Amino acid sequence: MRLGGLTRYLAEIHTRQELSEAVAWAEAQNVPVMMVGSGSNIVWKDEGFPGLLLANKILQFDVFNEDEENCYITVGAGELWDGVVERTVQMGLTGIEALSLIPGTTGATPVQNVGAYGQELSQTLVTVEAYDRQLKTLVNVPAPDCAFAYRTSRFKTIDRGRFLITAITLHLLKGNPQPPFYESVQKYFYEQGTMDITPEVLRKAVIAIRTAKLPDPAIVANNGSFFANPIIDRGLANQLLADYPEMSHWPLSDGRVKVAAAWLVEQAGFKDYHDEETGMATWPKQALVFVNEKAQTTADLLKFKQKVVDAVQAKFGITLEQEPELLP
Repeated sequence: MRLGGLTRYLAEIHTRQELSEAVAWAEAQNVPVMMVGSGSNIVWKDEGFPGLLLANKILQFDVFNEDEENCYITVGAGELWDGVVERTVQMGLTGIEALSLIPGTTGATPVQNVGAYGQELSQTLVTVEAYDRQLKTLVNVPAPDCAFAYRTSRFKTIDRGRFLITAITLHLLKGNPQPPFYESVQKYFYEQGTMDITPEVLRKAVIAIRTAKLPDPAIVANNGSFFANPIIDRGLANQLLADYPEMSHWPLSDGRVKVAAAWLVEQAGFKDYHDEETGMATWPKQALVFVNEKAQTTADLLKFKQKVVDAVQAKFGITLEQEPELLP
């Protein structure tokens, strides 16, 4: 977002040894520690960070072919995520190709259980390797112990700040992705007349869809989707559908209903909205994306966010939850 304050100390981390030494130094200096990847899903507070910020640069890409169908890949947390997806697709592997073009590094993906176009990281993740600040050693956290849910995990909630992720291991399959495909992806295949769906074909479709509606964060200051799609109870969903039968929604297996946050934001009056007071705006092709046009502070961003949250709450009785982390 090109906003927020400064950090007091900064170190790039290339090895697990450097990580343990940096943490030990910070503890000796009695300053807090935080580790980030490329910062694509972070909103920095204006006050900055009074401790040691670690930029994760740990690289690794190890492949273990178990048999003709199953493949395990261990990826360093500092690897750019889209590069990892590209490499697996080139190997003819399926499992994460719908997560193409998501900005950021691999170590960030388990934190909020990234997902897009019908795939979630939790569907393929086997284990997370991390430096445990409580035990002061490297540990492996199996997927069932990660408390994965929609856009969240234990790394984001109950154990926030405890684990500094160094690598993840994924279980991918050799072969083609299987239908049904996500609605917008299926529509793209239909319009293109595509019948033979390989991992590479699905990756190209996702890239085309994302590029058409989402701005490049390297060019336009944004965090991608600013709100998670809210999950509401069936009763409220039925009430809203009675008034808004066109509301984008997806019934879940537990009886609740997921609602499209972008639709809510648009209906609340923020489609292609440019706010003179704060300098913030919504992206013309996707109202869920906030862009910084001329905001000067994170306070400006948060003021604009609150305008949107209040408007959606007043109109629909739904409270939107911010997706990018507000740090420190």
